[in-house]
Amino acid sequence: MRRLIVASAGFLAVLAVPAFAADPAVDVPMTAPGFDWTGYYAGLQAGYGWGQSDISVTEGAPFSIAPDIDGGFVGGHVAGLWQFNQAVLGAEADLNYSSVGGTTVSALGSTFGTDIKWFGSVNAKAGYAMDRLLVYGIGGVAFAGIEISQVAGPAFASTRTNVGWTVGAGVDYALTDKFVVGAQYRYYDFGSEHYDVAEPFNDRDQNVKFNTVGINLSYKF
Repeated sequence: MRRLIVASAGFLAVLAVPAFAADPAVDVPMTAPGFDWTGYYAGLQAGYGWGQSDISVTEGAPFSIAPDIDGGFVGGHVAGLWQFNQAVLGAEADLNYSSVGGTTVSALGSTFGTDIKWFGSVNAKAGYAMDRLLVYGIGGVAFAGIEISQVAGPAFASTRTNVGWTVGAGVDYALTDKFVVGAQYRYYDFGSEHYDVAEPFNDRDQNVKFNTVGINLSYKF
């Protein structure tokens, strides 16, 4: 009986080999499935910003002056992404603490300054996924707390919330199924904002535009 069982098992094994070879359903995949970008994300970013502030005095003897601005920033972001084949669509919001600012001295010896205290944005995001690599464009509505100042013996400083727009591009790479690193470029335009200031200073308009480059680290939930 034992010999019969062994012989039968061997015979069935011989018959099974060509059957499995002919059936593509039993092929073992050679590579793991690609990374799925669908999900919710939260993380941190940091980088460097630079640009220019155009200040126009609108009372008395009108004149303009343009401090260059630059400095660092650090902040956080949240995002939601949905992948359709290789297309990735979603939304992202960010908020940053900023040291971007600068001053310049007028011909009369007054120091004019611009400081971006904070900035953030709410954006649409669209990209193209190549497994763990995502190349994307981003853009939306931007907000910033921007200070204008002047020192001419006496001094003043006034901060207002400016609203503008932003557009940019970036690249993300999924290090693991949970952690994503990336780099991003953004352009911000906050248009012209009017500042009413107390005497002896004159009212003025300030137009701020700047660029940023940064790196980011995100966690996928």
